[in-house]
Amino acid sequence: MTATLAHGQVTGQYGDVFTFLSGSPCLDLTTTLQVRHQNSPRELLAAPADVTRWLEQAGLGAGIAVDTEGLRRTIALREVVNRLCRGTGRAGDRAALNAAAASPPLIPQWTGDTVEFRGDLQQALSTLARDAITLLANRKTGRIRECDHPDCSRLFLDSSRSGRRRWCGMSSCGTKAKSADYRRRNSDRARRTGDHLRAE
Repeated sequence: MTATLAHGQVTGQYGDVFTFLSGSPCLDLTTTLQVRHQNSPRELLAAPADVTRWLEQAGLGAGIAVDTEGLRRTIALREVVNRLCRGTGRAGDRAALNAAAASPPLIPQWTGDTVEFRGDLQQALSTLARDAITLLANRKTGRIRECDHPDCSRLFLDSSRSGRRRWCGMSSCGTKAKSADYRRRNSDRARRTGDHLRAE
């Protein structure tokens, strides 16, 4: 199975269409369970075909066969990666991550213009597990952030120079947060002006 790696793309927090913003494939995988901090998180990997679709859109292989057990394994790896990257790992999580990474990874093919990956689900999961290991081992965990927007639980890799990035993406959560802050400031200003006029 082959697919072209979509450079610069990393999975969407809202809607049925996968978009990629996290800065790392393994972090993108964690965002397939949306709004984790709410009472009713939204599962985007509800069926085996969803995993096939996500892998293709992530550039990790087109038409990879996934059955019910494959869906379970993908979600299990996702949750291991999520806990480890948030610093809330459980006993056995590191061993599970290492076990997933022990299988051969996807095979990259250079076409002259881009990179294509070939392999099956086990190889795709190994590739994602290896990405997580690299992220965790390279001391980049201090750069893993959760989006500050109250309706978003996305993890992302902060690659900004200052290391103070707050939102998963300015075009989505950043703009929404700034707009809400602007409305709140205007409302507070109007209220203070009204209080002042009434006091006079």
